[in-house]
Amino acid sequence: MLYFQLVIMAGTVMLAYYFEYTDTFNVHIQGFFCHDNAYTKPYLGPEESSAIPPAILYAVVAGVPALVITVTESVLFLLQYVSEDLDNREKIIVMGDCCYLNPLVRRTFRFLGVYAFGLFATDIFVNAGQVVTGNLSPYFLTVCKPNYTALGCQQVVRFISQQEACTGNEDDILHARKSFPSKEAAISVYAALYVAMYITCSVKAKGTRLAKPVLSLGLMCLAFLTGINRVVEYRNHWSDVIAGFIIGGAIAVFMNPITYAEIT
Repeated sequence: MLYFQLVIMAGTVMLAYYFEYTDTFNVHIQGFFCHDNAYTKPYLGPEESSAIPPAILYAVVAGVPALVITVTESVLFLLQYVSEDLDNREKIIVMGDCCYLNPLVRRTFRFLGVYAFGLFATDIFVNAGQVVTGNLSPYFLTVCKPNYTALGCQQVVRFISQQEACTGNEDDILHARKSFPSKEAAISVYAALYVAMYITCSVKAKGTRLAKPVLSLGLMCLAFLTGINRVVEYRNHWSDVIAGFIIGGAIAVFMNPITYAEIT
């Protein structure tokens, strides 16, 4: 069963890689109307110049949940060890009848594995939506730089569907065609909600009745601000961010650690 899960995980990672770093899946070319105000917002530079650059966002999304889960599981294990209740936690057979895995290692890797799978699944859902819809970013016409004279847009409002209508940088144009849903909103909400549910379901110690909701709401607030920043910087529409929140939240709920309570 372990090998089967590893195969599924590897396939998920490979699919996310092909979506993210290759041109295997072509983005749908969506047309636009001349001088459409919805797509004429200023372009504030590449993603690296954002107030929340991708490097920091991805580091937080990957590192913070891993740190929280590892520390929480270690503390819970030590508390149970001190209370001499360790024998109540079953050992999990990994291979045959001879190899056993420490309960701390088993639980930590299980929660981290589930989280990683959900994170890659979120990335796949978002990339698939962006490729299929090809929705335009608020700054699309700014980087597209269409030649309105050649397109005949001086006197009448026309719908432009030709890919050759743009004269700007091709990489910027391609990125501007992948606005819906917002990836940053999706992965930030997924990470925040997963960790919030993990803490709520796993930590049962007395005295944490207020600490758990404060930490959970703090994480959700950071995810919400990430989505707000996308709109403020004209990198996504409100609808893109809301869709990202829904996708990330739905996957986090589906991957809720309480689903795996039967093997805790």
